[in-house]
Amino acid sequence: MLEAAREGDEAAVRAALRAGARTEARDAKRRTPLLLAALGDHVAAARVLVEAGADPDAQDERSDSPWLVTGVTGSVRMARVLLEAGPDLGLTNRFGGTSLIPASERGHVAYVREVLERTSIEVDHVNRLGWTALLEAVILGDGGPDHRKVVALLLDHGADPELADKDGVTPLEHARRRGFDEIARLLRDAGAR
Repeated sequence: MLEAAREGDEAAVRAALRAGARTEARDAKRRTPLLLAALGDHVAAARVLVEAGADPDAQDERSDSPWLVTGVTGSVRMARVLLEAGPDLGLTNRFGGTSLIPASERGHVAYVREVLERTSIEVDHVNRLGWTALLEAVILGDGGPDHRKVVALLLDHGADPELADKDGVTPLEHARRRGFDEIARLLRDAGAR
């Protein structure tokens, strides 16, 4: 089952289920078949596992879960499949972040839009570093078109433009320091001072 999911072999996943394989089997790193399918963006295999009742929140030894890794991969198709399984949107990774935070950091525009429009995920969740999705998009982003779109989406969906990091530095100040003039303008337009 684990190998079939890792390879994205939908037929082999179905056959393993028919033979009695457990949807919550674990490999040496405590990854489930659904997590392995999500990591490889094997949507068809993931759909079979979700239909069989696989847990979208089962975390491995690194605190990754099928749902959380969609924020890293940015796969909208996988997110849609996993949303059918009712993931815990407040579940956090090893950094204390929800799926929205790494997606924003990586500039996954379509994913950020999908999650903000289709779920009730907390837009201003603060991770262990003291950063929100907005702060990560500014601090760890490249200031390019994708990160500008992510910032705009976050602001359009209620992100607080003045919510500072644990050192008291606001997204606007980070944008100015990095020379991200367009992002700074977006933040000012949203009320940041």
